[in-house]
This record gives sequence, structure tokens and C-alpha cells, in this order.
Amino acid sequence: MKQLTTFLILLVLPAAALVQSFSRVAWHFSISYLVIISSVTYAIYWHDKRRAQSSGWRIPENILHLLELAGGWPAAYLAQQVLRHKTKKRSYRIVYWLIVSSHQLLALDSLLNWKILSQLR
Repeated sequence: MKQLTTFLILLVLPAAALVQSFSRVAWHFSISYLVIISSVTYAIYWHDKRRAQSSGWRIPENILHLLELAGGWPAAYLAQQVLRHKTKKRSYRIVYWLIVSSHQLLALDSLLNWKILSQLR
């Protein structure tokens, strides 16, 4: 239950930013992209978990992080919880949560019409 609550809370800012952007970007492109990147991310996590169990060739962590960075972090979160994969390695989790935090910051900044990042110049 805690994981589901965390997941839903993490989706609030990105979902609001996505809805706000519908007037500027074709919404069907955004939704299609998120469905594809999420499906690919979950599938790659599943494949890596199966390979870990059979001592086979593993997916490099930088590939998993790249998928998360590309927008697949919600699917990665679900895969981590459902598959119990990549939940123990601290260095991996740190990078994962930095990626999630970056997405949260970008979503918030988008909702604020890019006022946060524009002040960093």
C-alpha cells in the first residue's frame, strides 16, 4: 500500500504538467510516447530480472537509467516493486531517485512557466 501511495504521489506533478502541455503539444503524441517508453522500460526490467535469476547476460545499469531518464521512471518504479528488482543496490537507487527528482523539478518548473530554471542563468 505504501508503494502505491508513493507511486501516485510521484505522478501528480508530471500528470499536471502533461495536462497543461496538451494545449501546446499534440496530446496523442505525448500519451503514445509515455505508453511506449513505459512498456519498453518495464519489459527491459523484466528481462534483466529473468537474466539475473538465471545468471545470464545482464542489461547494463546505464541502459536502465537511460530509459528512466527518457520518461520510463514510473514503469521502472512499478517494475522495482512488482519484480523486486534493483531494490537493494544503493548506488543504483541513488541514481534512480535523482532521475525521479529531476523529472519532478522539470514538471514543477513547467507548471510555473519555467521560472525556476530561468533564475539559474
